Amino acid sequence: MRMRFVASTVLVLLAGCASRTQSNGGLEDSLLSEIAKIKVIDNHGHPLKVVGEGEKPDEEYDALTFEEMEPAPPPLRIRDDNPEYITAWKLFYGYLHNDMSTAHVKNLMARKQKVMREKGAAYPAWILDQLGIETLLANRVAMGKGLDAPRFRWVSYVDALMLPFPDEAAKDENPDYRSFYRAQERLQTRYRDESGVKALPATLEEYEKQIVTATLERQKRQGVVAVKFEAAYLRALDFARVDRAPAAAVYARIARGGEWQPGEYKLLQDHLFRFISTEAGRLKLPVHIHACGGAGGYYKLGGTNPAHLDGVFSDPALRKTMFVLVHGGWPYTKETAFLIGKPNVYVDMSALVFVLYPRQVSRILRDWLEMVPEHVLYGGDVEPFMPQINWEETAWLTATTGRKALSMALAGMIEDGVVTREKALRMARGVMRGNAASLYGFPDNP
Repeated sequence: MRMRFVASTVLVLLAGCASRTQSNGGLEDSLLSEIAKIKVIDNHGHPLKVVGEGEKPDEEYDALTFEEMEPAPPPLRIRDDNPEYITAWKLFYGYLHNDMSTAHVKNLMARKQKVMREKGAAYPAWILDQLGIETLLANRVAMGKGLDAPRFRWVSYVDALMLPFPDEAAKDENPDYRSFYRAQERLQTRYRDESGVKALPATLEEYEKQIVTATLERQKRQGVVAVKFEAAYLRALDFARVDRAPAAAVYARIARGGEWQPGEYKLLQDHLFRFISTEAGRLKLPVHIHACGGAGGYYKLGGTNPAHLDGVFSDPALRKTMFVLVHGGWPYTKETAFLIGKPNVYVDMSALVFVLYPRQVSRILRDWLEMVPEHVLYGGDVEPFMPQINWEETAWLTATTGRKALSMALAGMIEDGVVTREKALRMARGVMRGNAASLYGFPDNP
């Protein structure tokens, strides 16, 4: 009974999206209705745990402190006056209005709080039910109330393991780096404490064993299914291949209180990135890498080009590690199309589906689908932007946009004779769940 309700709900919300876009002679709408029936595995998101009255707000939905960033203009689509969100409010909370006036939004928040109280710990899974999402991979420092497996699967953050020492020079470079690097220092201390290590080890070998490997193995036991690097918010993705001896020498000198010369800390980071990735591969934990233009007025776009990672993906020593280019490498999406031709590289559409509109996302998806469709994943990147546009509303927007964009891309491929309708639907099922089920070893029998 519940499955029929969910499918009907998804079809209704997608019909609203379809009415605002052009139709390809009904082909897009026909594909969309089939895609709406697929129970989704969402590769990437930041859902909030359930917080009781009087408890402090959830601060573990990301390893970085975006709240401390200086103001910068947000993309048009995620501003608080985007009327698309009204449809989400009606679906989730029975919103009674067709506008976003202050008084009506205040009423919305009261309705939202009422639903959250009524659902309790079941609220996050209930949101997934409304959108036809079977499983959401939650990128979080730690999981929490309401975010239980198998509906929510944990993706942990590992940048802090790559940064054993504070970097005061980086913190002085811009205000965003100042808050981001401090956040990594706090997480490094947390991982050290959880590993039972009171002081930073004196040698690189000890650090790798006692903190890096210990943390990854512990998180694997706790249910982690993948690990995540947000390194592009901290530095460029140009991770060179570094021999252990020079990296060990740099580590030992800094651990003794010595200073590093320009480039030496990068050398150590590059080594640790590959060590972490190798260990993740040994543990069968895919490595997610933020590869996309990012938030804030100080974000350095050039350093996030996924082409920087070509050497990493092509390294024979890392062939057992599966990598996922989270957010598709945008705006360098054509470079991504080439990289997913490697046997250990996947891509998801997360974030693109709330920053961009369906037609532009469909063009990007077609580039990828014409290369290696088996390596393309659905992802939303549900985000808590503000109280009235929180992770629930972005989940609605991303699920709607992802399905619509995929139907548009596949309709074009059918019309151009690239694929048959039958093959297009097989590809759609792969993108929306099958490819992820294969990558993570999830059951694929919804």
